[in-house]
Amino acid sequence: MRKAIIFGSVLGAMLTAGPVSAADGKAVYDQYCMACHAKGVNGAQKFGDSDAWDDSIAKGLETLYEHVINGFQGEVGVMPAKGGFGNLSDEEVKAAVDYMLENAQ
Repeated sequence: MRKAIIFGSVLGAMLTAGPVSAADGKAVYDQYCMACHAKGVNGAQKFGDSDAWDDSIAKGLETLYEHVINGFQGEVGVMPAKGGFGNLSDEEVKAAVDYMLENAQ
C-alpha cells in the first residue's frame, strides 16, 4: 500500500504538471536506456518492475532526475551520468525517466 501511495503521488505530480518537454521518452528509452534497464544490467531498475523502482521513487522525482542526469553510485549498482550518453539533453533524460516511471505499475 505504501508503495502505491508514494508512486501515485509522484506520478500524479508528473501528470498534473504536464509534459516535461517535447522529448519523446519512449524513443530515448528505446535508443539509449533499454540496453541496461530491460535486463537490469549493473543493478539498473528493470523496466516495468514497480518493486525495483521503490527506493528511487521514495527519494522524490527531483532527486531521481538529479541522479540520472549527474550519475549515482547506489548500494546495488551504478547509474552513469545520462546513462553514459553525454549527448542527451536534460529534457531528454527526464522524458525517458518519466516514461519508465509511467510503465513501472
